[in-house]
Amino acid sequence: MLDSARKRPLLAAVLGLVYPGLGHVYLREWARALLWFGLIILTGSLMIPDGVYPTTLTVDSLMQMSRAMPLRAVVALSAVTGMNMVDAYILASRDNEANQRVADGTQCPSCGREVDSDLEFCHWCSTELDGGPEKN
Repeated sequence: MLDSARKRPLLAAVLGLVYPGLGHVYLREWARALLWFGLIILTGSLMIPDGVYPTTLTVDSLMQMSRAMPLRAVVALSAVTGMNMVDAYILASRDNEANQRVADGTQCPSCGREVDSDLEFCHWCSTELDGGPEKN
């Protein structure tokens, strides 16, 4: 297995902390990334009252906004961010495990089913396998 194919679960989770969905962009899970982007925006628009939004984007106005946010909004945004981080971490870990099984020759790269390492092909989908028995 190529090292470039391995994804770092911790990096995916940290990117999800920076902004929900960013870890999924790193994992090239585009639909999930859009889902998490949309979910955090929807949560913010539903939970943050209109009077809290700053009129200008300065550090001071953003600090005032964070102090004025109700606890329920902070909890909701934190929950969505936390779930996003866990999802990105688990997704990266599962992908790495699947890639390792393919590299070990115990899983078909085409259909993903378990294969017999003694065969030169997958007995489920007939894909030719690289790690078949050596020919003399």
